[in-house]
Amino acid sequence: MTRDEALKLLDEKLRNANLFKHCLAVEACLRELAKSFDENEENWGLAGLLHDIDYEETSADPARHGLVGAQFLEKKGLSQEIIRAIKVHAGHLPPASKLDWALFATDPLTGLIVASALMHPDKKLKSIDSNFVLRRFKEKRFAAGANREQISTCKNLELELDGFIEVCLRGMQSIDTQLGL
Repeated sequence: MTRDEALKLLDEKLRNANLFKHCLAVEACLRELAKSFDENEENWGLAGLLHDIDYEETSADPARHGLVGAQFLEKKGLSQEIIRAIKVHAGHLPPASKLDWALFATDPLTGLIVASALMHPDKKLKSIDSNFVLRRFKEKRFAAGANREQISTCKNLELELDGFIEVCLRGMQSIDTQLGL
């Protein structure tokens, strides 16, 4: 599947603009992580882009989130590596690969990064750095929905938290205009 095909599917399945931007943010982070690990940037990007494709469809039954999307994407011929990572991010399988851990840890981090940017006076991603986000990470009541425990699993990628934040922030900063930040 190409990125353009994935974007078309996402556009068909998601109506919420912020959810769409979240998927773009996760994609940008995973692409940046793939570069740093010398992994397949296209596959990692697709995993990030498509991980929440069923989010709106399964909102009334969150236990199905990830499973419905995985089944849909399997029929579209997406690789098993990506299908597995999508199931892992939603808690249906334990993480086993670098991609699994990367998607699992990145998903909540993007929300923390966005919230951090929005609290900055000019509300721009390029105005914040990893230290700024790390300080927000330590404030438990700030962006409370961003699961710190899940973000901290970046250690399974052999990345320290500050380095993980730095890589993901760089990825999101590279698409700041698409994210409106």
